[in-house]
Amino acid sequence: MTEQWRVSVDPERCVASGMCAATAPGRFAIVDGVSRPISGLIDPDDAVVDAADMCPVEAIEVRTPTGHLIAPSP
Repeated sequence: MTEQWRVSVDPERCVASGMCAATAPGRFAIVDGVSRPISGLIDPDDAVVDAADMCPVEAIEVRTPTGHLIAPSP
């Protein structure tokens, strides 16, 4: 069984560029001028890692269930 990842967006940092929604369609939505993950727990998805790495303000974090940071890349 694959461990699910935790996805979060810091609403204080998010500038709603839309890069995440374009990079990982179906994983993020812009709501009230802020990006939000469609689900806080996801199966591993390289597109979500790409979205976190491409976020211009590093507002997206992807972590393992134990809290290890997957993205953005350190």
